[in-house]
Amino acid sequence: MNRDARQIDAAPAFDSRAPVLAARGLTKTYNMGSVAVHALRGVDLDLYAGEFAVLLGPSGSGKSTLLNILGGLDEPTSGTLLYSGDALDVATERALTAYRRRHVGFVFQFYNLIPSLTALENVCLVTEISHEPMDPEEALLLVGLGERMHHFPAQLSGGEQQRVAIARAIAKRPSILLCDEPTGALDIATGVLVLEALSAASRKTGTLTLVITHNQVIADMANRVLVIADGQLVDDRRNTHRKEPAELVW
Repeated sequence: MNRDARQIDAAPAFDSRAPVLAARGLTKTYNMGSVAVHALRGVDLDLYAGEFAVLLGPSGSGKSTLLNILGGLDEPTSGTLLYSGDALDVATERALTAYRRRHVGFVFQFYNLIPSLTALENVCLVTEISHEPMDPEEALLLVGLGERMHHFPAQLSGGEQQRVAIARAIAKRPSILLCDEPTGALDIATGVLVLEALSAASRKTGTLTLVITHNQVIADMANRVLVIADGQLVDDRRNTHRKEPAELVW
């Protein structure tokens, strides 16, 4: 049975013992002519409020496919996916749009900022259409850009632009923050600044944060580490000691 968009759009009442996202048997198959490509092969996964999780895996392992399905950007071929008890795997496109708009923040490798708008205006684009958003200036202060909020993207470094993208994602107070290789285009020093912004945002908001990366060093700052290979989760462990981003060396 398809879920009505209004159900998923409603603010959920999370049970701290229950997962925010619960996946069972997720598969994704792409047909390339006569060849079937199995991107996901029966993924079972529970993700909880307040977690900072890192999903590791080489290129082609299924990381981005899984993130896209968790974020409502793609649909699984089979399996179930629940968001606070609502079934996303059978949701209508309208319901998935409401889910993405209301509950999910995305940060990608490339910043996707509008060049003609300042950092503050880029964040305001999201807050103006969000339900009970964070103040845009507060979001930029949280990622360390209080003095740069009136600058245009061309006046900002790559790391600063990525931090604007993080501020834009968290400003709508999402339940879930999904980050696809957020430091992939950055040097080490700049990447550390971006990871510090993500860590600060996660701790401040209590948002479930999932970072996918091929950089194993980043896993040391997570409280949970997931490893995917050939479309299957092959490891799920917790760090007893989390490093601060400034302690990471790669």
